[in-house]
Parts: sequence; structure tokens; C-alpha cells
Amino acid sequence: MIRRILSHDLPRSRALNIALVLVFVLLAIEPFIFPGAKSLNVAAKMLVFVLLVASYDLLLGYTGIVSFAHTMFFGIGAYGVAIGCTRGAGEEGVAWGAVLAGLTLALMLSLALSLLIGLFSLRVKAIFYAMITLAVAAAFQTLASQLSELTGGEDGLSFKTPLWLSPSFEPFDEPVMRLMIDGKVIAYYLLFAVVVLSFLALLRIVNSPFGRVLQAIRENDFRAEAIGYRTVVYRTLSNVISALFATLAGALLALWLRYTGPETTLSFEVMLDVLLIVVIGGMGTLYGAVIGTVLFVFAQNYLQDALKLLGGEGGWATGVPVLSSLVSPDRWLLWLGLGFVLCVYYFPSGVVGRLRASGNSQGTKGRSRVP
Repeated sequence: MIRRILSHDLPRSRALNIALVLVFVLLAIEPFIFPGAKSLNVAAKMLVFVLLVASYDLLLGYTGIVSFAHTMFFGIGAYGVAIGCTRGAGEEGVAWGAVLAGLTLALMLSLALSLLIGLFSLRVKAIFYAMITLAVAAAFQTLASQLSELTGGEDGLSFKTPLWLSPSFEPFDEPVMRLMIDGKVIAYYLLFAVVVLSFLALLRIVNSPFGRVLQAIRENDFRAEAIGYRTVVYRTLSNVISALFATLAGALLALWLRYTGPETTLSFEVMLDVLLIVVIGGMGTLYGAVIGTVLFVFAQNYLQDALKLLGGEGGWATGVPVLSSLVSPDRWLLWLGLGFVLCVYYFPSGVVGRLRASGNSQGTKGRSRVP
């Protein structure tokens, strides 16, 4: 049953199995075991980035396409929902129809743009395609900042969500397992359900005959073309599918934050984070999106707190001349960068790639001992 759910793409490593199950369970019960606004926001960001990074891995890891326009589709999803909720708000609040209308228009726009980018740009060499997507993403970010009447400009859009997702909505009078269920908790589990289903759909795609062709194109596009596959068509379809899932991730982020702006979805920093997570987790695995996202987002949000215990006021390194400066909370980006360098050095194929390789080597040793 589990093999079918995972499209026969098992983790193939005991350590990876344990890590994935642990991540799934912790995210599923997070509101009940880690109550608090910060921990819930971190878990929600993990869910959104799992979907965003997995969709980019379909493009980079499975098809071999380097694109810098992925956050553009991420932003289209966020702005689509934001504009739909803003324009569809009435006296009784925001209806679900406004959310679905905004999401539908965002998906249609992403479909059109990704199709155009794929058809006109994927015929050029990789580096030129990357530059074209970077220029398109920068132009779209500028456009979103200037169309203030529609997008809110640099300030972005703050909006109301349907009643069920509002923090003030409390369907129960009493706490459930010591947790007061409100709209924020319902919104979290909406994110959880959509991300899990979308991730399983992406697993199905990469393990289908279509996904095998994408991997063949990644390894040798000339050979794939020679045996009869139109590589431009498959690359374009991969670009479209990846863009649609990125759009869905942006819509989920907007629903969670009840706000969207150029810095939250369209900035190059978001694109850089996605690239870092793909490299850390492991390209061409999808499971790397889960492991890499959890490691990166956790470090991004809690590394500074950990350094406060070391080099902050009253920390054990306080007063030590050099050490107190190195472990200062203001140096958290330095340690995050150092951790990334070490991760790339010791895990060149990503965490998931290394775990799978070690699992395969252990399995080979075990079989060699059988008389």
C-alpha cells in the first residue's frame, strides 16, 4: 500500500525512512505539541517550501533546466489569491469563490507564461535560457511593484480570508487536546493536506513514463532526440507543470500570511533559498525537497536563537575575546553560510543522495556475506 502511495519510489535508506516519517509525524501534530505563533509559522513555511522546492526539483533535478523565473510563478499564485480576496470581499467577508477565482486566474496566467517561456527560450543553450528567465523574473517583479492600484506596489496587499481561515474563528467552545482550535489551525491543516497531496502527485509524475523521458533528456538530450522524443515538447511540459505547482505554493503562502508583496514571493532572495535547499537536500530525488527544506528553514529561524544562548547577553561565551564575537547572534548568517559550505563538501549529492548511497552500500555488503 505504501509502495503504491509513493509511486514505487521508496526512500531506499533506513535513515531516510526514519527522517521522512519523523518529519511527516511532527508536521502533522505540530499545533498540538509545539503551541505558539512562531513554531506554527515555521512549520507552515516548511510546508509551503516543500512544495515550492519539489516543483523546482522537477525542473532542475529531473529535466536539467536551470531557471530563475520560478519565483515569478510563486508570486503569481500569491498575488492571484490576494487580488481575488481583495476584490471579492463583501459585507459578509470573503467567499471561497473569490479564492478559487483568484487561484484559477493565477494558474491560467502561469500556464500561458510558462508555455511562452518554454516555447521561445528552451531552444537556446542552458546559460542563455537561465539569463532569459532571470530577465523575465526581474521585469515581472518591477511590474508588480509599479502596478500599485492592482498589486499594492512596494507595500503589497493585506487582505481578509474566508471565515474558516480567520484567526478569530473558533468552531469549538472547549480546547481539543489542550489546543484551542481556531481558523489559523484550520489554515495550517489545509496547507498540510494540499502539500502532501501535491507532493504525492509530483512523485507520480517523475515515476511515470513521462518522468523517465525527462530524466533521459537530463542525462543526454541528443540521445533522447535521436530515439524519437521531441525534447523541446517534454521540456516545455516540464516547465509548465513545475510552474503550476509553484503557483499553488504561492497561493498557499498568501492564504497563510493574509498578505503578499514583492519581497515575500518575487525577490531573488527567495529564488536563492530555493536553489540552496535543492542542493542541500539533493537534486533529482524530490525527497531532498523535504529534508533540505526542514534543515534550511529550521536553521534560518532558530540558529539566531541558539547563538543567543552562546554569545548573547549572559551566554557562556560572554567575555571570551574572540569566541564571543564569533558566536554573536548577529553572525548567524555567517554560520548558516558555513553550514551550507560544509554540507556541499561532505554531501556533494545532497543529504538524500548520501543517505541512499550509504544504504545501498550497506545492502551490498549484507548480500555479499550470504553464502
